[in-house]
Amino acid sequence: MVKVMGVVNLTPDSFSDGGRFLAPYAARAHARDLIAQGADILDLGAESTRPGAAPVSAGDEIARLVPLIGAIRAESAVAISVDTMKPEVARAAMAAGADIWNDVTALGFSDEAPAVAAELGCGVVLMHMQGEPRTMQADPRYDDVVAEVAAFLNVRAEVAMAAGVAREKIWLDPGIGFGKRLEHNLALLAHMDVLVALGFPVLLGVSRKRFIAALDPAALPADTRLPGSLAAALAGVQAGAAVVRVHDVAETVQALKVWEAINRAR
Repeated sequence: MVKVMGVVNLTPDSFSDGGRFLAPYAARAHARDLIAQGADILDLGAESTRPGAAPVSAGDEIARLVPLIGAIRAESAVAISVDTMKPEVARAAMAAGADIWNDVTALGFSDEAPAVAAELGCGVVLMHMQGEPRTMQADPRYDDVVAEVAAFLNVRAEVAMAAGVAREKIWLDPGIGFGKRLEHNLALLAHMDVLVALGFPVLLGVSRKRFIAALDPAALPADTRLPGSLAAALAGVQAGAAVVRVHDVAETVQALKVWEAINRAR
């Protein structure tokens, strides 16, 4: 069964919702809505990683994340993922009740990150990104994007396991839109089976991504990209993706129910 990860952005500059859920009451209400819509996991992020995004201090991330984690955990057993690259933020989040460290740098931001992940014993999402958020879309280049992303993720998984992270705790994310042009994103989606063959669950984040607007210029506001988001997510799931990270939970849950019913009828 494919899991749906719902996004809660606690940032003023998110590409998808522009700070709508920065206020604590708004974030709590949004988290409740996503749970009611069928989210298996909530992914909380307090530092934007959109192209051109500026860094946020660990203290600011923790101040945004910890109260919401506590509020969610007080009323729900839903799995909570925290989207951060900083070990100290991950440590505070797990202490507050989170379950998964979702790291866009694949535990590469800090030398101590793999050891901290092992110490915490949490789930870990290792994502591929060429460069860093402020500059990643300046001029991304690859000789073979599928082979290079697969090799990177395999190496980072080996690093994590060498530090003591259990293999079954590791998920891989190809990082659609992170240091990649349209053709790179499409190649990764078309050959998702190569990443699945590495033997780890694959998490796919295509929701509202800019490559959809590159294919359909009418989809310029991020919240108009639902049809493209569903098409890309289902293509990834067909190839074996285990988790889809989305903004539109109810619509994705419905699409997956139909997709799974058709597969059962085959």
